[in-house]
Amino acid sequence: MSSQAQSGPTPTGSASGGGVALPPTPEKLQQALDHGIWYALSLWPALHVACQNHWGGEATLDKKDWFAGAVSDLFTARPDLHYEELECFLLQVMQDEFDCNVEDESEVEVGRTIIGLKKRLVEERDLGAVRDLEVRFRNRGQMKVDVKVVEHEEEDGDDGEEWEGFQDGEDEEMGGVAPQLVPAAAVPAVPRVKEEPEVDDDGFTKVVGKKKR
Repeated sequence: MSSQAQSGPTPTGSASGGGVALPPTPEKLQQALDHGIWYALSLWPALHVACQNHWGGEATLDKKDWFAGAVSDLFTARPDLHYEELECFLLQVMQDEFDCNVEDESEVEVGRTIIGLKKRLVEERDLGAVRDLEVRFRNRGQMKVDVKVVEHEEEDGDDGEEWEGFQDGEDEEMGGVAPQLVPAAAVPAVPRVKEEPEVDDDGFTKVVGKKKR
């Protein structure tokens, strides 16, 4: 796990006098993976909405950092983790920690992005994979993503709201740099089974958030 909080991994250095790029060390590759996971999760509209609305309680933003650490720890425990297992883990954490049922299958893209990042770092030792994610994160204000949010209370909830992507000026509240990741206290051994997405009459798939009691 990374021991420093910074905006991303530093570029690979060069051998003194020789001008030959030095390969990244295992520690630098792990740090890059940690940062890349944080960026990938931060780009997930469902998680962004959950953090924006503090569905994880007062410690919501800390939970997002913990979430990234939990995914990193999951790879450490299970290096050959499959796409679907990671997707189910992402859904489980969203439900357990953020009271949010993601039903638009957006976890598929997030999971594949993270596994693709790991492959480029481990097999190709390519730190550019993390820089690509950081650029996407920095430019996320330009994203326009249609997400239907439906909040459920103990009784009947409201009709929900539509959310059209990240807004400019949210860096300070939501966190603008990848922090030091917090080790996960425990990683579930068996992710839950994915549920089929629910589509409403307007053709929207749903991201369902349950307000904390």
